[in-house]
Amino acid sequence: MKDLTPNQSSLDPIEIASLDEIRALQLKRMKWSLKHAYDNVPMYRERFEAAGVHPDDLKDLADLSKFPFTYKNDLRDNYPFGLFAVPREQVVRLHASSGTTGKPTVVGYTENDIDMWANMVARSMRAGGTRPGDVAHIAYGYGLFTGGLGAHYGAERLGCTVVPVSGGMTERQVTLIEDFKPKTIMVTPSYMLNIMEQYRKAGIDPRESSLEVGIFGAEPWTNAMRAEVEEAFDMHAVDIYGLSEVLGPGVASECVETKDGLHIWEDHFYPEIIDPETGEVLPDGEMGELVFTTITKEGLPMIRYRTRDLTRLLPGSARSMRRMEKITGRSDDMIILRGVNVFPTQVEEQVLSIPELAPHFQITLFREGRMDAMAINVEAATGAEGDATREMAGKLLSKKIKDVVGISTKVTVGETGTVERSQGKARRVVDNRPKE
Repeated sequence: MKDLTPNQSSLDPIEIASLDEIRALQLKRMKWSLKHAYDNVPMYRERFEAAGVHPDDLKDLADLSKFPFTYKNDLRDNYPFGLFAVPREQVVRLHASSGTTGKPTVVGYTENDIDMWANMVARSMRAGGTRPGDVAHIAYGYGLFTGGLGAHYGAERLGCTVVPVSGGMTERQVTLIEDFKPKTIMVTPSYMLNIMEQYRKAGIDPRESSLEVGIFGAEPWTNAMRAEVEEAFDMHAVDIYGLSEVLGPGVASECVETKDGLHIWEDHFYPEIIDPETGEVLPDGEMGELVFTTITKEGLPMIRYRTRDLTRLLPGSARSMRRMEKITGRSDDMIILRGVNVFPTQVEEQVLSIPELAPHFQITLFREGRMDAMAINVEAATGAEGDATREMAGKLLSKKIKDVVGISTKVTVGETGTVERSQGKARRVVDNRPKE
């Protein structure tokens, strides 16, 4: 893989500013954001008053812990525009969730918000190894999902030639990569596995492709998956983080020179880690739930938004701003099985550790008698489809999960192509347990 370390002179000055400078900027912007939310969003004003706090009570950054949390349900309860802090006419773009579990969550951006978003994605892409003039193949979904357009505007801001492919049509993805010779691909990690598989089906060596950088986000993924993709394509694979409620992609990103966690762009987003049960703020270095406060957003300010993502905060390395560890899972995606907490990423790590298994799996939860149970459907790797090999691999995976996670599970190893493929975000868990 090429050395893609960026030239320090190309960085935004704030990326390598002193911690004192960063904290001073955060405090100034935090005061503005709290006042902006309080003055313009009835829910925030009511919440602050119920908690007995006022924006003027923020004297230093630690005072943020006095302010109440914001939850995803708050966006649904105030559907569609009740949390906007500017008149709807000043909102230049709307994005929304699919709404498959109820009302969608709607987010809005002013012109300044869109400008900031493009800058943050451009900064993230540069940190990941992309440079002005590179061709960027964007296979995130376009539309109401923030991934495609968020990546698109950032790539254009950086000065890239953008290929707006969106998701799906995997055979065509490979054709366009081979024809247009992009250096960077932006895509969900699970869908990158599909592209890798299509390369091999087409008899093309992925290591001979033009790709040098993969910027993967929208779902948790492991360092084992990183190693597999980097080896398969002879490319760098870096993580990008975001969520629509806070911005979209570009809230934090890994740096290609270190790949040691995602630098949070703290000049626009203030992170906290809390105990998911008590809400207590935890010191840097401790694992807990990630909470964000936006400090420059105009259209939809988020004050202490509970992401449900589990991680920990670490000091800066390649940049001054703090890093967050790769997301290990979500507190609301966590499977509780007979009192044991299980995350899909734990299963993924074990699947990827067995060469005879392909990197595709799906977890099914079901009720067996009075007990919850878990089954895992995986498939054999190409060249390992024999019955005896599949049986051996299945037993090994079951043992590894028992040893590492602490639960017994039924493993079925099917032939190649038997596990549902991702066309965007992977559907890792199917819960067939009866609703209580």
